[in-house]
Amino acid sequence: MFSRLVSKLKKREYLIDETIQGTELIGIVWERFCMLIRGLFKKCFFRSAGKVFFCGRHCVLKSKGKISVGSGVTIHQGCRINALSKQGIRMGDNVNIGPECILECSGVITELGEGIVIEDNVGISARTFIGARADVFIGHDTIIGPYCSIHAENHVFSDPDTPIRMQPCSRKGVHIGPDCWIGAKATILDGVTIGQGCVIAAGAVVTKSLPDYAVAAGVPARIIKYRNA
Repeated sequence: MFSRLVSKLKKREYLIDETIQGTELIGIVWERFCMLIRGLFKKCFFRSAGKVFFCGRHCVLKSKGKISVGSGVTIHQGCRINALSKQGIRMGDNVNIGPECILECSGVITELGEGIVIEDNVGISARTFIGARADVFIGHDTIIGPYCSIHAENHVFSDPDTPIRMQPCSRKGVHIGPDCWIGAKATILDGVTIGQGCVIAAGAVVTKSLPDYAVAAGVPARIIKYRNA
């Protein structure tokens, strides 16, 4: 029964591993039920929300009126999401935000950031940071490993006589195409566009845009092959 419910929610077949014990399954169902009840209260303050929203414990959600979520979205425990920005944060259906992730749209109230769009079926693993001073877009079916960081802003440091913190910032935005895999601890810097179906190796630092189906690794990241070659 539980598999059928989850399959209906995710709109695809979802089979529970036959080795899982009954007591473990009960614990998972109870945790999900608590997250569902918590989500019912949280989503009342959102700009818009789908039928089902799961929210973990100790989540800090700021500027809730600028958050939109589809159905089946899960925000796990300890996340900090600040949607204060020009466009807010929009998540599609079945988005999963792992424990202790940070989504931050604005650093200061003197100059609001742009916002974040996360399309359907995106999975973001634990303790990932997304800073959206400029637009951040993550395409559908993309998966992002733990401890990744996305920075849609860069400091100007051309004047050695002025403290860097007092110099302006450049903001170009980050665009990640659909069906990408971003490995653990990868960093994506401002101005980067990652094409459809790309794979970014763990620990890579992406400073330049990548074409569709590129596999990139290293610091700075370089293309090592193409998936469709």
